[in-house]
Amino acid sequence: MRRLIVLFFGLSIFSGIGWAQTGYDIAKKVDQRLEPADLTANLTMVLTNSKGKTRSNTIRSVSMKGGEKQMIWFLAPADDKGVAFLKIEHPGADDEMRLWLPAFKKVRRISSSKKGDSFMGSDMSYEDMTNRELDEYTYKLLREEPVNGVDCFVLEETPKPEIESTYSKHVTWISKQDYTVVKEESYDLSGVVKKVKTVEYVTRGKYILPVKMFVEDVQKNHSTLLKFEKLEVDTGVKADLFRERNLKRLPR
Repeated sequence: MRRLIVLFFGLSIFSGIGWAQTGYDIAKKVDQRLEPADLTANLTMVLTNSKGKTRSNTIRSVSMKGGEKQMIWFLAPADDKGVAFLKIEHPGADDEMRLWLPAFKKVRRISSSKKGDSFMGSDMSYEDMTNRELDEYTYKLLREEPVNGVDCFVLEETPKPEIESTYSKHVTWISKQDYTVVKEESYDLSGVVKKVKTVEYVTRGKYILPVKMFVEDVQKNHSTLLKFEKLEVDTGVKADLFRERNLKRLPR
């Protein structure tokens, strides 16, 4: 199921079929939600450790095609300013991920063997930063139940045997009304809950966009809060932006 973590867009009207739908049917509706051609946003990322100490970052993100291409620049605090991340996804092949570290004047290429590593000390791994391809998972509709006042399908997604993942499965609460992801639990390879994510949205015209996401690593007692601000859609972002040379160019 694609577009569950980093970029949340779109609107698809639920027909009220209920249990007549299979797990795959529901996952496909999530995958087919209407999305902007591009999305630009300012984000505040707040990290909280097991002792309650917090650290905040200011981030600028620009993406296209539901997050298949994405540039992220860190603007603050001063010791992180200039760090930048580029992601280009390739269906059926390894994704390109590169991290510019200005303090070392070096571009670090993120290999597939490092996809379980934390992204900038957050509770999101590099795997969490990429879309999940619909046909790389099997789906099981577990039940229907409300979460945070939203009536949801509860869907279990398991990577197929040939797919390399740092997770054994995901359990996702999907809104019956618009097929947005409201909550998700991700399980480690031993079958124990590793992360819990919740998402809040706002409607802007024909799109549903994220305004807040909370990710908790329950095994480490560490959390990440993302707040999305100054959301802009369909502004005509060019594909040429998503090149390694632009990692070093902070947005105005």
